[in-house]
Formats: sequence, C-alpha cells, structure tokens
Amino acid sequence: MITASQDQGRGRAIVLPARDHLAAALLSAGHTDAAVRAYEQNLTEQVRALGADHPAALHTRSNLARALLRAGREADAIALFERALADRQRTLGPDHPDTLASRGDLVDAYLSAGRAQAAVAILERTYGERAAALGAGHPDTLAACAELASALQAAGQLKESVRLHERLVADREQAVGATHPDTMSARAGLAYAYRSAGRLKQALPVYERTLADREKVLGPDHPDTLTSVANLASAYHSAHRLKQAIPLYEQALARHERRGGPDNAETLVARGNLASAYHSAGRLPQAILLYEQTLHDYERLMGPDHANTLTSRANLASAYHTVGRRAEAIGVFERTLADCERVLPADHPVTQAIRENLQAIE
Repeated sequence: MITASQDQGRGRAIVLPARDHLAAALLSAGHTDAAVRAYEQNLTEQVRALGADHPAALHTRSNLARALLRAGREADAIALFERALADRQRTLGPDHPDTLASRGDLVDAYLSAGRAQAAVAILERTYGERAAALGAGHPDTLAACAELASALQAAGQLKESVRLHERLVADREQAVGATHPDTMSARAGLAYAYRSAGRLKQALPVYERTLADREKVLGPDHPDTLTSVANLASAYHSAHRLKQAIPLYEQALARHERRGGPDNAETLVARGNLASAYHSAGRLPQAILLYEQTLHDYERLMGPDHANTLTSRANLASAYHTVGRRAEAIGVFERTLADCERVLPADHPVTQAIRENLQAIE
C-alpha cells in the first residue's frame, strides 16, 4: 500500500525528469529562453526535494549552464559551469566521468567566451595528470594533448601550440601507426598550427601528405578527405599557387555536390571558395556567376540575415567593384553593411571588412 506521502514523493520523481526532458526539447527547438526557465524551475525543485548535491541536481545545473551559454549569457553560464565542476569534484572525485564532463564543459565555455588562457590552465593540469598517471601513449593522454594544443593556439601561444602538435603526431604514430585516422587528424592539426604561426612552407607538405593518406585509407568522398582537399586548396591559395588551388577547389565542389547535393551547406561553402579562387585568378565572369549562384542559394536556404548570406553578398559586391561595376558594388556594400550592423556584433569581421571596402571605393 502506498501512503499519501509516498505517493507525493513518487509523483515528484516522475515530474522532475519530465520537466528536464521538456527543457531539453525546448533547447533543441531553439527556444533558449524558455529552456532556461524550465531548467531553472526544475533545478529549484530538485534542490528542494533531493538536495543540492544530488546527482540529478548536479546534472540539471550543468544542463542549465549549457542553455545559458546557448542563450548568449556567457558570464552566467561560466559561473554555473565553475560551480558544477567544483560540486562534482567535491562529491564524486576528480576522475569521475561526470567530473571530467564538467571540466570539458567549462573549457568549452571559456573558449566560447574568448577566455582561452583560462581554458589552457585547466587543460595543462589535465594533460599533466593524465601523462603522469597513464603514460604518454594512452588514448586519454593523447586526447588531452590535442585539446591543450588547440587551446594554446586559440590563446595565441603559437610556438607552444606547434611544439605540442608535433609531439602529438609523434606519439600518435608510435601508438597507433602513421595512417591511423587519429594520426591523420593529428597531422592535419599540425598543418593548421604551422599555418596559424605563419609557417606556410612547413604547413603545405603536411597538408599534402594528409590528403594523400586520407584518399588512400578513407576514400575520396569521406568527410575527412573532403576537409583535407579544402584545407590544401586554401593553403595553396594563401601561397598564391592558384594553378594548384583551383583544381582542388573544383574537385571539392564536385565531390560535395555528388555526396550531399547542390543545397548541402558544405556544397555552398565549396562553391563560395571556388568563386574566391576564380576572383583571385582574374577569372571574373566565372567568379561573379558562382558568387551570384551562391548568394541566391544562401538567401533561399538560410535567409537574408544569416552571416553566410551577408558574407556572400559582400564577396559579390567586391567582384562587381573589381570589374568596374562601381555603382552596383556600392549599392550592395551599403545594403549589406546596414544588415550587418542590424544583426551582427559591431566588431564582427564581416562588418569591419565591408566598412573598409566602402571607404576604399568612396
């Protein structure tokens, strides 16, 4: 027989998870403010019914922090992530999977907020602990090394990032072999680190080797292979080796269209990249045709105010200016600048680039 008090407790146990599922559904549907309110209500109820340190309350606190981050409330989210990590370390220990998940959430939040150095401090400690406890070649140590190398790069510590990326490639090769997917990913990260540090000549052969390995091991249409095609094309483009860049851009576009169709997001990016290469090479009629097609597709699929749409429109305006269609270029730039100022942060790179282009034209 269930007494009244037992029945009330049982009802609460059913209702609280249901509210958590509702909050998750709201967040998934893009209703971030409603999701935040639902998580806050659920957390209050869980703390009252179960206690602040109950695993369910700790779980909801982390979910609320994620919702706050999605809502753009970075400071509130970080404060809650910091508390969630401290609570889990105290109640579960530093090596519990939930504690490690909280540490990862906090690192991601710091990076999202531009606090890369705070993320580096956590990841340096994590990497050191794992290397001491597990050894350099353990998968968890290698994963921590990769995260730290990326965070160092985001923090602008490029020499340290390159050094760690180089170590990661060597450790991956020793642990799983030179053509294992994880090793190829590490090598791609090293190429990007070289490029970010201004060492393009060293980046190029690493990009080339990574593409060759991925085509051989994974096949020409694997997502990682297509990423390598785009990365190598972009590196050639930056090195002004357009005769090598353009065929790769063309390959990337053809493969993305074959794999995902003409409206796939990656297809649109590939088409825009090819248009930019044609523009750089002076093949302006082809560039304008692709820019116009790409802009039309972005407006149709993502709307007129999406950041990719605005970037695409600015690229088209630049091409118009290059071929002497000055009045059209100014008109498109002015419209795009007004849209950027309305929907993007004031210091957004696209907004700043358009202002500079307008000043140069006028």
